[in-house]
Parts: sequence; structure tokens; C-alpha cells
Amino acid sequence: QMQLVESGGGLVQAGGSLRLSCAARRSILSTFSSSDMAWYRQAPGKERELVASSTRDGSTNYADFVKGRFTISRDNNKKTTYLQMNSLEPEDTAVYYCNAQYLGRPFWGQGTQVTVSS
Repeated sequence: QMQLVESGGGLVQAGGSLRLSCAARRSILSTFSSSDMAWYRQAPGKERELVASSTRDGSTNYADFVKGRFTISRDNNKKTTYLQMNSLEPEDTAVYYCNAQYLGRPFWGQGTQVTVSS
């Protein structure tokens, strides 16, 4: 089992920054480092969408709507994944979820709310 706990959400003005963290608990180091990690978001009335991903081999991928503004990173020793969000826009308002894929099995965090005011 892998428990994912997000933190770092909050209220920020447009143009501001936030850094989200996702800590993997009840997970040994090898499990986390062997997992593909990702951040998703879901705005009210919309489907959950992929924001950014970080594979176990170190490659990253971003949705077009965050390219150049968001950066995903991971610290395998700390079993933590980060999402640095800069130049935030009101359209980025959503609940952000951490996701892990390990041996084909998905794990989700409980989500953290990000609200960007105009």
C-alpha cells in the first residue's frame, strides 16, 4: 500500500506562486523510486485532467496549459513529489491530486485546494 498526502495548496492572487508537495507514506524507498508520479487537477464541473508527470526513469511531461509555468520534480530519498506553480491564473483554480502508478496499480492522494483570485 502507498498512502499519498498532498500539502501546499491555498489562496493566491493571479500571478503568484505555490509549491505543492506529495509525500508517500507506508512506502519503502524502492517502491517510490520505481513509481511513475503525476499531478492531476479537477475544477468544479469539469473532469479530472493531467497536469504533469514524472516517470521513474526521470522524464517529465506537461499539459500544454501549464508549460513554462509549472515544474514537477521528485526527491526519491524523501519519497516526495513536488509541483512548483508560477504565474498562476484564475483558470488554475482546482483541487490538485497526486497520483502514483506502481506495477500498474494507481494510488491517489486526497487532494489539495488551489484557489487563484483575479
